[in-house]
Formats: sequence, C-alpha cells, structure tokens
Amino acid sequence: MKIAVHGRAYSAEVSPYINQIFKELHNRNAEVFVSEEFSTTNHAKSVDFSHFPVFGLSNFPQNIDVVLSIGGDGTLLETLTYVGSKETPIMGINTGRLGFLATVGKNDIERAFDLLFDNQYTIDERTLLHLDSGGEIFKGHNFALNEFAIMKKDTSSMINVRCFIDGEFLNSYWADGLMISTPTGSTGYSLSCGGPVLFPHVENFIITPVSPHNLNIRPLIVSNKSNISFEIESRGPNYLASLDSRSVTVEGDINLSVRKEDFNARLVNLDNYNFLNTLRNKLNWGLDLRN
Repeated sequence: MKIAVHGRAYSAEVSPYINQIFKELHNRNAEVFVSEEFSTTNHAKSVDFSHFPVFGLSNFPQNIDVVLSIGGDGTLLETLTYVGSKETPIMGINTGRLGFLATVGKNDIERAFDLLFDNQYTIDERTLLHLDSGGEIFKGHNFALNEFAIMKKDTSSMINVRCFIDGEFLNSYWADGLMISTPTGSTGYSLSCGGPVLFPHVENFIITPVSPHNLNIRPLIVSNKSNISFEIESRGPNYLASLDSRSVTVEGDINLSVRKEDFNARLVNLDNYNFLNTLRNKLNWGLDLRN
C-alpha cells in the first residue's frame, strides 16, 4: 500500500505516537511518502525522515492509496490542499485537541491500521466549497472543506457585504465579516458565531454573519446548488478572504462568489465512527454537574 503522510511540528509528548505510526507502516511494508513540511519541521526528532521521498503542493505522488493526516482538524484541512481534485482518501489521526475530522484517537492507532490494511473501512464523501474570483488569489487551491469567509482587516471599522443568491439580492451585512459554511464546517467557526449544526451530508450551505451590527440578522441555510456572490464596501482599501485556515488580503474591487466544488473530500471512516456520538463527545452535550 502506498501511504502519504502530512503533519506539523510535533512535541515530545506526541513523539511516542509518531514512532508507533511509522513502526506500524514499516511492519506492514507500506511505501511511505512524507510532506516536505512534516519532514523539515521535525528534522532530527525521534523518527528519521531522511530516507522517505518528500512531496509538496506541486508534486503530490501518483497512485497514493491513503493519506495520513497526523495532528488535529487544522492539519487535516491542510492535508486536503495537497490532495485536491485527486480525491485520495484521508485518514486523520488525532494528536491535536478537538478532532471532529481527525477521528482516530492516539490510543487506537494499532487497531486503525489493522482495519485500514484489511480494507475494513468506508469512505465518507464531504462537500467542498469552490471560490470563483476576479484574480487567482489562492493560487489554484480555491476550495474549502469548512468555510469561506470575508473579514474586515483592521480592528476598528466594520465592512458592508452585499450578498446575492443566484444573482438575486439577499441582504447587506454590516458586520465584522460573513462566512459561507459547508455542513462539515457547521461544527467549526460558523458554530462559534451562532450558526446551526448540520448533518454532514445534507445538501445545504450556511450563511453566517460575524458580529453583525444589525442584531435581527441571523444565519441562513440555503441550497448548495446556489451560487452566492458578494459586493464588499469597506473604509479601508482591502479586506481578508479565507478558505479554511488559509487567508489572503484582497483588494476591494475583486469579484468573489462561491458554489459547490466539482469534487469531494473523501474521509476514511472506521467501524466505530458515528456522527451523533462525535457531537455528544466533542460538544459535551448532556453533561451536567448534577448528573
């Protein structure tokens, strides 16, 4: 099996789990590739990465069976930028904190590899957002698994985002920003701004304002078949646009719109994954000091 691995710099606390991951791959005779970032940031640590072929955004290896994302949900979002339209399955090993997307726990690594190499897993197809812009502001990686956001750049004044659905005017949002979230992203930034939780496979997007000046403005659920476009007014000459954890400064006159991406993210689900269990465990639903 050909395995690509991406991760960030890891701590001494996480080191034993990294050792275990690469030991499991070695014992199963996997052909392993590591991202340049993972190799470089962890040089001279517990695992010698020097004998593994490395890859970057422009030279992702061919015919990879599974990509391992080692870290938290942010690392998995980074991993997706390497995969893109290739739709290679991604298995997230959670050495981070929350772990909505990286669902394999640190203590489940051996069993996870047993299931993976025995093909005892399913593929969870997740909808992505696609950004169309007047300029190639994200250098070809213009998709997101969680959300697209337009945010003010300075700390004082709000921005006005005029939002249109399929060309029809929806609303002017006077706010710190506006985001369009996928169902996957509904448990992320959108949730912290008061947005609803959606089941992962519903065919909708969420329009969520960030700190709106008009307090009667609420998040709105729309079809993911919609094309959502924007006109931005700001006291400054530019603002921030972000796709998941990637952000760029955008000039005020650039046209932006989002729609459903033509390809999906494909996440590896093992036999113990359940979205409702994840909601209860990660959001602490039902916990009460009286219980």
